[in-house]
Amino acid sequence: MSLTALPDWPYPPLIAHRGGGVLAPENTLAGLRAGRAHGYDMAEYDAKLSLDRVPLLMHDDTVDRTTDGTGAAAQKTYAEMAALDAGSWHSPPYAGEPVPALRAVARYTLANGMASNVEIKPCPGREAQTGTLVAQAVRELWREAARAPLLSSFSETALAAAARAAPELPRALLLEAALPHDWLERLRRHGCIALNMNERHITAEIAERVRAAGFRLGAWTVNDPARAALLRDWGVDSLITDRIDLLRP
Repeated sequence: MSLTALPDWPYPPLIAHRGGGVLAPENTLAGLRAGRAHGYDMAEYDAKLSLDRVPLLMHDDTVDRTTDGTGAAAQKTYAEMAALDAGSWHSPPYAGEPVPALRAVARYTLANGMASNVEIKPCPGREAQTGTLVAQAVRELWREAARAPLLSSFSETALAAAARAAPELPRALLLEAALPHDWLERLRRHGCIALNMNERHITAEIAERVRAAGFRLGAWTVNDPARAALLRDWGVDSLITDRIDLLRP
C-alpha cells in the first residue's frame, strides 16, 4: 500500500472525554480539573450555542440530563444556562457547578497548558451557524496557543461552515457507524487532517488504510486498557476515554 505523508499531530495519545470522563460532571470546568489532576494534558468537550449565540459547553440538545433545568438548550440565553446547576446530577461534591462558556474553558486550558478537541455539537437547525461561530470563537480565544484546538463534528454541514470561517484550524470528521465507502472523499472535501471513529469499528486494516491515505486516526470512547493497547499497536494516534483513572498518560 502506498503511503502519503501524515500531517503534524501535536496531540497526546490519550484525551479525556468531555473533560473528566466519568469522574466529574461532563463539559464543566470541574471536569477539566479532574482530567488535569489525572495527568491529562488534552480534553475533548462539546460546544453549542445558546439562544443569544454564545458558545458554551453541553452535549445534549436539552438541558434535562446534565442540569437541574428542563427544555431545549437552543431556547435558553447564556445567562439562563449559566444559572443552571450542572453538577448535582453527577454527585454531591459537584453541586452548583455551572455550565461554562467556551471563553472560560479557553482561559483554563491555556493557563494550564492543556490542548483541546472542540466537538462542534449543533442543536437541530443550527448546524451552519454553530460551525461558523464556534470556529470563529476558537480562532480568537486560542490565537496565542502553542497547539491549536482540533475541531471535530458529526455534522458535515457544521464542519464545512467551520472550514469556511477558520480554514487554518485543524479538523476531524467524526463517525458513529462503520467506515463508509466514501470516507476518503468526505475527509478531503472538508479539508480534514483526521478521522475520529467509534472504536468498535476500528480494525488493523482500517487503521492502516486511513493512515496510508495521509490522515490521522482517533478512537472514541476507549475505556478498556487491553483494547487501548491494541489500538495503539495498530497505529491509532489518539484515544478518547472516559476512564481517566484506568488509562493513565
